[in-house]
Amino acid sequence: MPITGVAEAVILAWGWRRRLIAFAAGASGALALPPLDLWPLVVLPMTFAIWLMDGAVGTTRWQRFRSAFVAGWWWGFGFFVAGLWWLGAAFLVEADKFAWAMPLGVVALPAFLAVFPAFAFGAARLFWPKGAGRILVLAAMLGISEWLRGHVLTGFPWNVYGMMLAGEIHLAQVASLFGLYGLTLFAVAIGAAPATLGTAAGPSGRWAPSLLALAALAAFFAYGVWRMPPGPSPLVAGVKLRLMQPNLPQDAKFNGNNGAAILDHYLELSDRATSPQTPGLQNVTHVIWPESAFPFLLGRTPQALARIAAALPPDVTLITGAARAGEILPGEGRPPIYNSIQVVNDEGAIVASYDKVHLVPFGEYLPPILGTLIRAVGLSQFVSVPGGFSAGSMHLPLAIKGLPTAAPLICYEAVFPGAVVPRGPRPAFFLNLTNDGWFGQTSGPYQHFAQARLRSIEEGLPLVRVANTGISGVVDAYGRVVASLPLGSEGVLDAGLPRSGAPTFYARWGDLVFAGLLALFLALARILRV
Repeated sequence: MPITGVAEAVILAWGWRRRLIAFAAGASGALALPPLDLWPLVVLPMTFAIWLMDGAVGTTRWQRFRSAFVAGWWWGFGFFVAGLWWLGAAFLVEADKFAWAMPLGVVALPAFLAVFPAFAFGAARLFWPKGAGRILVLAAMLGISEWLRGHVLTGFPWNVYGMMLAGEIHLAQVASLFGLYGLTLFAVAIGAAPATLGTAAGPSGRWAPSLLALAALAAFFAYGVWRMPPGPSPLVAGVKLRLMQPNLPQDAKFNGNNGAAILDHYLELSDRATSPQTPGLQNVTHVIWPESAFPFLLGRTPQALARIAAALPPDVTLITGAARAGEILPGEGRPPIYNSIQVVNDEGAIVASYDKVHLVPFGEYLPPILGTLIRAVGLSQFVSVPGGFSAGSMHLPLAIKGLPTAAPLICYEAVFPGAVVPRGPRPAFFLNLTNDGWFGQTSGPYQHFAQARLRSIEEGLPLVRVANTGISGVVDAYGRVVASLPLGSEGVLDAGLPRSGAPTFYARWGDLVFAGLLALFLALARILRV
């Protein structure tokens, strides 16, 4: 069928056919996300979105809004179901407690998230022009909805549409200028440009948007080639990192009876030889373990600290994820428990800590508004901490002996563009400890790693990432993977620390860049209304 016939079929579809087309079009967007990263397929969801909007007709503004809203909801529902299906794996870790609630993660969450593109479609339809300007209107409204999705109710900026272009390392460099939300505007506009091939009357109106989209892609690619240096990034002198990926099953990792065996495994694995030059811990400066490494409070387990001290050679520092108990507050019966990064010296003393600020709703705590209702139906947060984790008071830099200042990020904190660099002097690298073992051999850990890597490109800072089951690795300030351990493997990785790059345009201006681009898109859309 020629493209004009496909466009006509979508525009004229009604009832369940229209909803099915919208769902399938949205779901196709997951093909452009990790682990497949088939970024040219961004054309499918965005082009079909234009045609669905063209078919959102009615005799009143409300009817047109409602028609577009419904199409946008089904489109978004397809995108989020296909992109977030792996969340179901977390409900099977303790299947006896949580399996019954799997539809809440696999269906209910995508259904809620789909409200954001639904409102974007509806709002766009209220200002829907006839010509190529409608591409920019859709891009602007979806860009606004994605920014809101990343901020409303603590935010959930997972698989923002700009990630569809971020899989190609050269195209991803544009994030150093515009950030993820700016990249989203271009991803939508570039992907939607071919819609005019099936709807415009004259040759110029039919071909001009696609040719402009190709020119933009070529310019972005050229910028990426220009920005990235040809050789490897220089390393910080005197730093020899050892990343330890234990690949422990989740049900074993959080079983308190396994504490001693888990520590034995960590110490044995950390001291393995990786080469004749690196026979063990003797030849490293820092060993790094993943998030929530122990089923006990490290700071209140002196025997564990003593064993760590005995294993660490002089001047070797351990950086590990661990739960930390705070001071008991007046009127409280138990101390607050924090999800933390703790730094342990060769004498077994905890010399520095960072407490996670941005907790995962339902995973690490129950939102206060919904907590009572959720407990009433038998649910609790996934992490078995009475009352859930407490949030740290502020995102602070982490000072570690022998390393430049780190920007600590625990798990989910790495997915928030513009919110990963602590206040104060600019840090030299991101330190990201995560678990990811909840999600098994699915696309989730690949998506998580890709989003953390994009933070390096946005901010011009290298990334050191250590995960329980993968993906662990070191990424330079241009998003290039220097070394990594694959998902689902056990092992240690020795690497240097790449030097930081200069502050990027986005690092200086943040989401003000997105606001400026948004205004530009809307102004151009008004000019191109005919």
